[in-house]
Amino acid sequence: MSVTERTDVLVIGSGFGGSIPAYHLAAGGARVVVLERGPRLGARDFTHDQRIGSYTRIVDLVQGDGITVVAGNCVGGSSVVYFAASLRAPGFVFEREGSLGRRIWPRALTRSALDPWYDRVEETLPVARQQWNQVPYPGGLFAAACERAGRTCNPVPVAVDLQSCTNCNWMLNGCHFDAKRSMLLNYLPAATASGAEVRALHEVQTIAPATTPGYRYRVAYTVLDADDYRLAQGAGSIEAKVVVLAGGAMGTPVLLQRSAALLGGMPRAVGRYFSGNGDRVSIADVDESKAGELLGLERSPGTAYEGFPVGKPIGSMSYDRLDADAEEFTRFSLQQIYFPGITNILAQATDRPESGWFGVEKKELRSRWRSWLSVLAMTEDDNEGRFGLPPATGSFTRVASSVGLSTLRYRPTANTLRGWKAADEEARAVLERDGLARVRPWSEVVGSLSAHPLSSCRMGDDPATSALDDHNELRGHPGLFVTDGAAVPTSLCVNPSLTVAALAERASRHIVDRAAESGVDVRYGAPAPDGSTSGRRGVLKLLNNR
Repeated sequence: MSVTERTDVLVIGSGFGGSIPAYHLAAGGARVVVLERGPRLGARDFTHDQRIGSYTRIVDLVQGDGITVVAGNCVGGSSVVYFAASLRAPGFVFEREGSLGRRIWPRALTRSALDPWYDRVEETLPVARQQWNQVPYPGGLFAAACERAGRTCNPVPVAVDLQSCTNCNWMLNGCHFDAKRSMLLNYLPAATASGAEVRALHEVQTIAPATTPGYRYRVAYTVLDADDYRLAQGAGSIEAKVVVLAGGAMGTPVLLQRSAALLGGMPRAVGRYFSGNGDRVSIADVDESKAGELLGLERSPGTAYEGFPVGKPIGSMSYDRLDADAEEFTRFSLQQIYFPGITNILAQATDRPESGWFGVEKKELRSRWRSWLSVLAMTEDDNEGRFGLPPATGSFTRVASSVGLSTLRYRPTANTLRGWKAADEEARAVLERDGLARVRPWSEVVGSLSAHPLSSCRMGDDPATSALDDHNELRGHPGLFVTDGAAVPTSLCVNPSLTVAALAERASRHIVDRAAESGVDVRYGAPAPDGSTSGRRGVLKLLNNR
């Protein structure tokens, strides 16, 4: 006979969206339990290899219908495997209308309204401003190409200790040197120091009404085998007064769909309006002689470039097409980025997408791998993804320990395709000028690919098209909050981690208030986990003026 545990607040997931409210609630006095589906690993466990069983312990590759999504699966969530680019979303993003023809974001959320929360996150991580002498060589080549084409380019701010970073370029595997500012180094240890309990390899299956007076929700979970996540080693349940969902945009909607009958229904928007952040990746095959002749580069005597794998994954970025006055679905950013070799079979080798994905030409293209430059465009997509019926357990059907099949269906609309086309044309205008490189998008034969899943349980003012109110609370279900990427209403035109974190910071005050209303002895107002107070003063001033 299993015994149901009880806690004040249960947090599902330990990435940006879970660690931040877990810290504020625990520091404020609440009893907090965090359930994380993946394993607990630290710096000494992160390897510099691509062997099956190494990075696959902490990265999930989830195949949907028309899209593949990469996500973190470990204590610390995607913050452990992300590339640490930390940017604020442009102001026009918050005014987007998309295909709705009216504002998608809640009226209460604008760039200026979110800035104090961005401040707090940047202070806590903290975020570093790279100088040009700290940008990796591929970032320098991209910047030189931008300048020659009449575009501007800037170093990317990163959540990295630049003094400790060795430029090993293994960020996907976690950081072996603790230079990357993941949740393992700030919010999460601060939460545990305040009494929060983090349980790894606990996969939540359902949320139902609690049976104990004074508690709202009963969360059922299974304990996963550490060597094969398809196997369960046990099960249990926890009742809580408040539940925070932060299982990611691929996990949160599926869990809510499975729990709909138990909870008496779900908002219509749960599992709809998925966005891949408009991600579009291209590979530029750089002509070494042209890199020397046109850009005046020389990485070593006689070698102009051959630097694709050198340095941090993200170095430089062009913001020229982030024009607030431009028409929607034509705005995007272009970012130099590095993807490990295992993903680069996706590069389209010819102009014949239907027949040229693989073969001799691909082999020849791969032989020049060190002379590649990859570019990530983050565009305005149309929130066209939609989840089907949930699997019996988990967020997707695991066919291997790190590979799964999702019910997510993604068919890019004409609006999304328009944005991708504009980004492709800009990448070619910059990189193909005078024969510097040949640009090849990642193949559409195998569908879209995104490492930035968003919006599958989004915020908004309209109950018909949003699952959450502007405090991140699930409509019709008081005390149930969503604080991960699923809550972000639209694609952002930049990397989403900082925005997800800022929204989680903002929501934490409201979660604390709801917990206090539920009888929890908890208060809001803890300093940043490292003791910093300037960001704290900024948000407290904002809250005191409410």
